[in-house]
Amino acid sequence: MDSIQPELDTIIIGSGAGGLAAAICLARAGQKVLVLEQHYVPGGWCHSFMLNGQRFSPGVHYVGLLHDGQATSDLYKGLGVANDMVFFRMNKDAFEHCIIGNEKFDIPAGLDNFAESLSKRFPESEKQIKSYLSLITKVNSQMQMMPKIKGFRQIITAPFKTKDFVHNAFFSLKKIINRHVKDPMVQAVLNVQCGDHGLPPGKASFIVHSSVMGHYSDGGFYPMGGGGGIVKAMTNAVKRHGGEVKVKMNVKKILVENNTAHGVQLDTGEIIKAKRIISNADPSITYLNLLGREHLSKKLAKRLDATKYSVTSLILFLTVDMDVTAAGIDSGNNWVFKSEDVDAQFDDLINNDITEGDEFPALFMSCTTLKDPVSYNGRYHSFEIVTYVDYANLPDFKGAEDYHCEDYQIFKEKVIAKFMNTVERMLPGVRQNTVQVELGTPKTNQFFVNSTNGNVYGTEKTLKYVGPFAYKNKSEINNLYLCGASTLSHGVAGATYSGIEAAAKILGCTREDLLQEDKNQSIRIYDAEDPASWPDWVHAKREDKVRHFKEIEL
Repeated sequence: MDSIQPELDTIIIGSGAGGLAAAICLARAGQKVLVLEQHYVPGGWCHSFMLNGQRFSPGVHYVGLLHDGQATSDLYKGLGVANDMVFFRMNKDAFEHCIIGNEKFDIPAGLDNFAESLSKRFPESEKQIKSYLSLITKVNSQMQMMPKIKGFRQIITAPFKTKDFVHNAFFSLKKIINRHVKDPMVQAVLNVQCGDHGLPPGKASFIVHSSVMGHYSDGGFYPMGGGGGIVKAMTNAVKRHGGEVKVKMNVKKILVENNTAHGVQLDTGEIIKAKRIISNADPSITYLNLLGREHLSKKLAKRLDATKYSVTSLILFLTVDMDVTAAGIDSGNNWVFKSEDVDAQFDDLINNDITEGDEFPALFMSCTTLKDPVSYNGRYHSFEIVTYVDYANLPDFKGAEDYHCEDYQIFKEKVIAKFMNTVERMLPGVRQNTVQVELGTPKTNQFFVNSTNGNVYGTEKTLKYVGPFAYKNKSEINNLYLCGASTLSHGVAGATYSGIEAAAKILGCTREDLLQEDKNQSIRIYDAEDPASWPDWVHAKREDKVRHFKEIEL
């Protein structure tokens, strides 16, 4: 059936951080904007969901650079959403724990503090550690400088001002760290955040890894309400400026005529017209599924056929009835590796049978009820535990159209048992104190997030797909734009910036023009592990949660 509603300025397909950021900017500029989300809640990888009263966020585990004057703080202030956000500072002395074999290393907030802490454990490598982390600082500073280089004088002096960035930009992480650090265990600790881009040191771009380390250089922060807290602030802003966000609206096709996008068709058959379209889906979903190969140039079709996507994931959602702090668990994330050879761990994860072996060689483990104390009901703690796999190694479950078959359930039970072996090692007695356990698989990612092969970071984060080599915000189809992790950068902040860039292309302005300075905007930040830092209303929310839980138990 045809739509009879008036034509819109912009339809945005997908409500991830990029789509919502674009919607805020365009609606604030006076456009009539409609965001269409196929899931039953908005947010894409930023969404949260409830499982028997416990909240989980599959894609948001921490955010960085949130202090006044830092990039992410300025981003949310500029979008006008900072006042609606609350973050809890994770353990500043160890916002990351790196567990390699039987060794445990704490990563504190601040690269200088990290250098001091790691140097105490490896005094013979002190000079190398400080030199390498100094390079990370310089490269990040110079990356921030790059977009601001304008005018003849600045351009000709740029190579001198950005020499650390330029000299290291085209090398792998492994090549650069091998130049600076010799001890394999020190290298492993410095490389632990490889999980934040999904590539081992041998394949990872040094620049991408530097940007990740730079993003978390001042520690980690977790949003109250999980990822859904960020989504709520952004969807409220879209609506406040007159835009709409609609869920359970599955776009089947982008309508194109004379190489110009002019609307979408839903899976119900409904057609919605608009002057332009932004797709927050990844490039293959956008171009091949929603647009169709017949509308693409040979060059673009060839590029899409050769495009590699990032790893996909297995996520264990676990709730336990025990005092996890007694086992040393705190608000910091835990990166667990079998050995210091990070490349070997990734190789094992990607190339071996998913259900074989007693434990995964590497995983990420985080306690959300300690990172977001408002979510704690006084008794149950919840965890998100993640590892990466290759989609090609996933069984086809007898080719079942609906993957929820007996073989799929057997697969899940084997994977859960494998995860729990590691969890039991870190939390002795956890099995008999498990309240609930559920597994998200690459099939889950495909169903809820609609990403190619369930990928978690968009395109693979090698140099081939980042920076100037990433997919462009403006497509070769007139009035069709892209945003999301495959266009500018991945992660919560990177995806948000991508949406702003797409809006800037449409409005004919710059990113800076759209991030409006507002001194009345500020992000509230409290220490997750220091109740004395919480205002009365946080204590009240926590008490309400505990009281409600006790009423249910009775």
